[in-house]
Amino acid sequence: MRTRSLAIWAAKCLLLVLALGLAAWAADPQVGTWKLNREKSKFSPGPGNQSMTLTIVGIPNGYHLTGEGMDADGKPIHVEYTARYDGKDNPATGLPYGDTVAVKRIDQNTIEGTTKKGGVVTMTVRSTVSADGKTRTSVFHGKNAQGQEVNNVVVYDKQ
Repeated sequence: MRTRSLAIWAAKCLLLVLALGLAAWAADPQVGTWKLNREKSKFSPGPGNQSMTLTIVGIPNGYHLTGEGMDADGKPIHVEYTARYDGKDNPATGLPYGDTVAVKRIDQNTIEGTTKKGGVVTMTVRSTVSADGKTRTSVFHGKNAQGQEVNNVVVYDKQ
């Protein structure tokens, strides 16, 4: 009888831990669809993308990002990667300045991504979601595919 009670207690604890984990995952403010707000963004060097829509889907302790848009010349952009908040490199496609992305959580509303090309860091991006959850601001520091210094502040509105 004591063994059965212990097993039931352990099962309840496991369910509680899973439920709390799912609640934290569902509450990730990064998750959602975000559309570039060019008027509020600053691109250095410019010009920035004509358009960009990010679709961020939560996974346990991370997310899957798909970006669709048009670059400054009107050419289509497709960016995609899946990353956990563990700081480890993950393959990325569509980034002209990188082939891997590593992401870590800074606080509940802020994450930092490090992009590498051929194992060399090319860009860091700190993305913060506003307290009201309506705005996502990404600050880019590094070098673009042409080797130019990048200092962009890119603002997205939640859709």
